Amino acid sequence: QCTLIGMTVTIWELAFPCSAAEPPRATVVIGGLLEAEGGQWDPESSPLKTPFGVDFDRSGNMFIAELEGGQVHCLLENGRLVRVAGTGGKGYEGDGGPATDATFNGMHNLAVSDSGELFIADTWNHAVRRIDPDTGHIASFAGNGQAAFSGDGGPASGARFNYVMCITLNPRGNHLYVADLRNHRVRAIDLKSTIVRTVVGNGTRGVPVDGTVATESPLIDPRAVAVDSRDRLYVLERNGHALRVVTPDGKIRTVAGTGKAGKADGPALAAELNAPKHLCIDTDDNVIIADENNGLIRKYDPVRKTLSTILGGGRGDPPIRLSHPHGVCVEKNALYIVDTGHNRVLKLPNG
Repeated sequence: QCTLIGMTVTIWELAFPCSAAEPPRATVVIGGLLEAEGGQWDPESSPLKTPFGVDFDRSGNMFIAELEGGQVHCLLENGRLVRVAGTGGKGYEGDGGPATDATFNGMHNLAVSDSGELFIADTWNHAVRRIDPDTGHIASFAGNGQAAFSGDGGPASGARFNYVMCITLNPRGNHLYVADLRNHRVRAIDLKSTIVRTVVGNGTRGVPVDGTVATESPLIDPRAVAVDSRDRLYVLERNGHALRVVTPDGKIRTVAGTGKAGKADGPALAAELNAPKHLCIDTDDNVIIADENNGLIRKYDPVRKTLSTILGGGRGDPPIRLSHPHGVCVEKNALYIVDTGHNRVLKLPNG
């Protein structure tokens, strides 16, 4: 059963046929195959409305955040989709009460801790919200709905953010990283002390110079962030059309993308991205990128220093068509992809 308890839930029974004579390499988790893919899926019939982010708890339950739908759902192992947060309305209400009675404003993604805490990037409320796994109640964890920059060195509850685009936990699960978009920074919150600090960005807009100190460098628009097993911090910039990395010595450099929109694969610094929106790390420390405007899923290999397409554009599973893919998440050696424009979630074997 879902880890979030003590709440009224809305349940959907999911039974979308997606079988074919020869099963595709990519499978549909929520939704179905489009007519062009050999199915009859109508995105308007989906129980999801503009899904953006996905993550899993330790029991294998999938949590999905909706941008326009204003709800968080939990997909149980038996295929039932349960509403665990959000009324579907738009606002900044509900703190202190059941998460199902809360409202959000443009959620972009979420992260689930090992203890079952659910952290939500409530983007246009400039806040991170937290759902207690024992009570199902929600509260603001960082930010308060006001766009600003303040609070470094103090508790997250007193800090201010400006467009909390995406959040992620590091592999040890002791820090929550926040892509603080309009502050041109990436900030980290220590989950034990709740102290906030800036780890990338100096608050100005620009392209960082390779080899400079990350906290003294500009950023164009940090959309998403992820940390690998070697404590390398990756930052994805949508309008910068680039992937950057901060190494453990605190220095930043660009590792993929030319800075111009395109979709060429190949050596990473000569390859191109087009408004990438989200990223995650796979089990081999490769970086998986949702390349939104290209409708592709890309992989940056830090050993070979290459950028390749693994789904979309005839790659990975040739019939699959992606529309504005956003959330990506690796779970149990499988890659989950939020195909936002088609209101569905796909699964692709990783490796």
